[in-house]
Formats: sequence, structure tokens, C-alpha cells
Amino acid sequence: MASSGKIRVLCVDDHPLVRDGIAFALQQQSDMELVAQAKNGIDAIAAFRQHRPDVTLMDLQMPQMNGIDATAAIRSEFPNARIVILTTYSGDIQASRALKLGAVGYLLKGMLRTELIDTIRSVHAGHRRIPPEIASEIAEHYSADALSDREIEVLRVVASGCSNKIVADKLFISEDTVKGHMKSILAKLQANDRTHAVMIAMKRGFLEG
Repeated sequence: MASSGKIRVLCVDDHPLVRDGIAFALQQQSDMELVAQAKNGIDAIAAFRQHRPDVTLMDLQMPQMNGIDATAAIRSEFPNARIVILTTYSGDIQASRALKLGAVGYLLKGMLRTELIDTIRSVHAGHRRIPPEIASEIAEHYSADALSDREIEVLRVVASGCSNKIVADKLFISEDTVKGHMKSILAKLQANDRTHAVMIAMKRGFLEG
């Protein structure tokens, strides 16, 4: 481990352009250094073990292992790991999940140019960093009923354009059961119809992955 006094950063993202952009931004800072990069969750765990970074920037959507699972694995082995989640959208379900696992920050990729450096310094100093729009999403839906695993399963098949009968066949349940699940889903998501329910579920992160 280096003793330069710099904030040591691990960047995890499956898009080379994102990694390059972050690497360039960190090069401009005299108090930071990029110690490693990874393109999926499996590589991220190995890189964390090897380099023990001060701050980890973790993408959510990646092949082989996503950012949520990688965060869980790293935090279970290194409880003091400071992990900032990177994502393209402000889905409150994913944000809540990441924060419950111990992530200390959440950063929208559209805000990297303006918020990246301040976020790294802030979480390194021991603070949490959550953008206002994500915080408000979490607060807005905090008391809302979450979808059950079965409801998410039903909605995922519905999202592929299947009718109730096909959903029932695929999941080995009755068509009436599917209708019951859909009624519950519409109520919980306050959706007008099936299409609206799928859109809301995707935005909030229920149908991630």
C-alpha cells in the first residue's frame, strides 16, 4: 500500500470510456490516484483485495457479477470499505439496496463531470453522499409497499409482451392467479395499466438485471 497520503481509488465499470474519463479526472487531482480498474464485479473483488483502496467507484450494471453483489461481497470481507455506486438512473429500489449493503455514496453518471471529485473527497472524509434527486426518490417511496418476488417475476414476463395466459403457462400458475398479481402490482405501483406498471418498475429498479 502506498503511503503518499493520496486518496487511493478503485474504478469498477464495464465501459472503457467511463473508466478513461474517471482516470483522466483523477489525474488532474494532486490528492488522488487511481490504483486499479475493473470491468465486472468478480474483477472488482480481486482488485479490492489486492489494492485495498480508500474509495471504490462501483457501477451497478455489469456482466458476470453486478455492482450490488460485488458491494455485498466486498463489504462482508472488508466492513470499512467506502463504496460509491455509479449508475445511469435514479431507481430508488437499487439505491436503497446499495445503501442497506453499506454503500456510502450514490453518483449518477450524468453528474460525473461536476460531482465526482467532491464525492470522492466527501466519502473519504467519512460522510455519505447521496444526490438530492435520489434521496427524494427513496423518501417518496419509503413507506410504499414493495413488490413481492413473485410479483416481480410476473411483471418481468409481462414486460416481454406476454398475455396473462402466456404468463400463467410460463410460471405454471393459473390465469386467475396472474390477474390477482397484476391487480396487486397496479395498486402498489399506482399504475394506470400494464405498460405503465412496467415503466414504473423499470424506473424504480424492480426489473433491473
